[in-house]
Amino acid sequence: VQLVESGGGVVQAGGSLRLSCTASGSVFSITTMAWYRQAPGKQRELVAAITNGGDTNYADSVKGRFTISRDNAKNTVHLQMNSLKPEDTAVYYCYTKSWSQNYWGQGTQVTVSS
Repeated sequence: VQLVESGGGVVQAGGSLRLSCTASGSVFSITTMAWYRQAPGKQRELVAAITNGGDTNYADSVKGRFTISRDNAKNTVHLQMNSLKPEDTAVYYCYTKSWSQNYWGQGTQVTVSS
């Protein structure tokens, strides 16, 4: 499985960005898709996840501001990020699992200026 992300960039605090991730390869076995992020000097953390059936899970720090969605027909997952804060600055990684193997995208930088 290959994951390709897009949509990162620089935005002012309070602004919005939308990240997208498209999976290719052995996509028939993909289960949960998720977004993680890693800020400089910090551990990678889960931001949001969505199952095949559409059940979602969010980090407390992004609840009410971020929305994860999924298009199973296009093997794509999106992360709509609103009301962005400087502390959201990080490299965002797309993640999925297939046949007990973990797969990661290359990462996309999100920078929120104050």
